[in-house]
Amino acid sequence: MSSLSLAVRDSTTMLRRNLLHARRYPSLTLNLLLTPVMLLLLFVYIFGDTMSAGIGGGADRSAYIAYVVPGILMMTIGGTTIGTAVSVSTDMAEGIIARFRTMAIHRGSVLVGHVVGSVLQCVMSVVLVGAVAVAIGFRSTDATALEWLAAFGLLALFALALTWIAVGMGLISPNAEAASNNAMPLIFLPLISSTFVPVDAMPGWFQPIAEYQPFTPAIETLRGLLLGTEIGHNGWLAVAWCVGLAVLGYFWSASKFNSDPQ
Repeated sequence: MSSLSLAVRDSTTMLRRNLLHARRYPSLTLNLLLTPVMLLLLFVYIFGDTMSAGIGGGADRSAYIAYVVPGILMMTIGGTTIGTAVSVSTDMAEGIIARFRTMAIHRGSVLVGHVVGSVLQCVMSVVLVGAVAVAIGFRSTDATALEWLAAFGLLALFALALTWIAVGMGLISPNAEAASNNAMPLIFLPLISSTFVPVDAMPGWFQPIAEYQPFTPAIETLRGLLLGTEIGHNGWLAVAWCVGLAVLGYFWSASKFNSDPQ
């Protein structure tokens, strides 16, 4: 077999392994999925009217649903990738990675299996949270088929970028608890982005913190695609952040993975 065929075969095997682990031990994924769902319900049903009036939409909860759902979907991706960091750290701590290194398998397939498995879990999590959003009143009637396709591509690209970062965090963590703590910025950053309120509604000193980070342009781009509104420069910024983080995460993870003792 060619080296490419071996890499595909071994990566597929590792992907199957990670998906089986996720199916047999779903508690971590469900716990991470619960956070965006609870925040969605909280901000829509408890704060929805007030928040809608604050952003100029009048005391109309339905207007705030349309605003907050794109941010919650991006937050879902950030939360799901924490499970990847924990999974990678667990594999390292339990020694299974060292065992794989003694076997005749493609070296990169271990990380590829984690990454592809995580992206698939992110997509499924986004679908579930999106279903909850639709159930409570979210509608995307102004988006075209092309905009829906672009929105899905952005979500997948963002999931890929954050997954590679999460893999690196897992590789540098001595145990699962440390991996979970190291990956907390992936949940914290959406809270200080434009998820819940526009950046220009924040205090002046705080606006640069919310604006110059990966979640805000990604959220604004997804919001524009789903609601059929203007995206402006946010589209290019979102793609640039995704590509930059993916490349950084890949080389960071590969360097750390290859530097460990054989």
